[in-house]
Amino acid sequence: MSGAALIAERVARESYGKLVAYLAARDRDLAAAQDALSEAFASALETWPKSGTPANPEGWLYVAARRRLADAARRRRHADAAAATLTLMQDAIEDPEADMGIPDRRLALMFACAHPAIDESVRAPLMLQSVLGLDAAAIGSAFLVSPAAMGQRLSRAKTKIRVAGVPFRVPDPEFWPERMDAVLQAIYAAFSRGWSESFSADGRGRGLTDEAIWLGRVALSLAPDDEEAAGLLALMLYSDARRAARRDPAGRYVPLADQDVALWNADAIQDAEAMLLRASARRRPGRFQLEAAIQSVHIARRVTGWTDWSAISLLYDGLIAMTRSPIVAINRAVAIAHAQGAAAGLAALAEAAESSTLDEVQAYWAARAELEARLGDTAAPQSYARAIGLETDPAVREFLLGRAEGLRSSRGFSVDGKRGRL
Repeated sequence: MSGAALIAERVARESYGKLVAYLAARDRDLAAAQDALSEAFASALETWPKSGTPANPEGWLYVAARRRLADAARRRRHADAAAATLTLMQDAIEDPEADMGIPDRRLALMFACAHPAIDESVRAPLMLQSVLGLDAAAIGSAFLVSPAAMGQRLSRAKTKIRVAGVPFRVPDPEFWPERMDAVLQAIYAAFSRGWSESFSADGRGRGLTDEAIWLGRVALSLAPDDEEAAGLLALMLYSDARRAARRDPAGRYVPLADQDVALWNADAIQDAEAMLLRASARRRPGRFQLEAAIQSVHIARRVTGWTDWSAISLLYDGLIAMTRSPIVAINRAVAIAHAQGAAAGLAALAEAAESSTLDEVQAYWAARAELEARLGDTAAPQSYARAIGLETDPAVREFLLGRAEGLRSSRGFSVDGKRGRL
């Protein structure tokens, strides 16, 4: 990748949301702002390698995108008003006070996207797209929604912002608490996306997890008494502490139960423990605190040498009652299987499938395949085949293929569920 392309990638990662917000400030048309900025990035990738990277790449992109918006505005016979507004935005981009006391502009704009006039279900997805630059497919995956359905939700939200005149601006501090939950959801969704993509070829995942942890720290600094903000930061730190153990030296996937605890990051674990203690001291449990507590039990294996699956099952009982999340239900079933046996876990998994559509959820089929295999169920090879087909990570896919092959070798099953065939 050329130096110009690397700089463009860095600006996209660090300033995309800020630039979109400035460009969308007048008309509240996020789609138009995103289109203009995309055109500006395309122009940069064509121009910078020839003429050299500008001293202020962010400013160059802003001006280029602003010109495209201004051209569109002229075509709509609103040239004067658009030019005036865009001039104000140019001033704002250099105004250190424009973030209303929030030290990270991306987080400030996430608070702006959490306006109560925007439907609650789309606030976090809107943040992920407009501020962090994720596409509808990635966002849909995070929320178990098809890319088309998520694209429609986001399109409707942007239309409402434009037509209803929803103020797309950073709220005053007095409104931060009521918007914090949506912001935390978006941060966690970004972390989860980065976690699943950490070993992808483009390296975007690693940066996204780091960004999410940073945003989590900033959010907690704004609301030091918010137990869920502390719980989320603890959850992300616990998970990130295991990053180095998720692959072996050959790049093969290593499941949590088989990870070398010596590779876990002790400093990150210590920080996570402090955050969880800070959160639990207020005795107001929430989703992120419970998820962090589950991770804490897993992490305790580095001291005890074993995992307390009964405690994890109880924590998942509380979490499923609080969230009704299909992914939580799947994880709960796995915990029950460890604590009470594969049959109990498979029954819990069947219960989860009754209340949610899980046919396209890879984690469901992977868990089902494992439990069916333990019970000697002839459906296991077919479940493995579904899990393998839905998996996008090559290392995890190879791991599942190995499990399926091991099952075939030991019991005469094949990946497609027929004896004697591969």
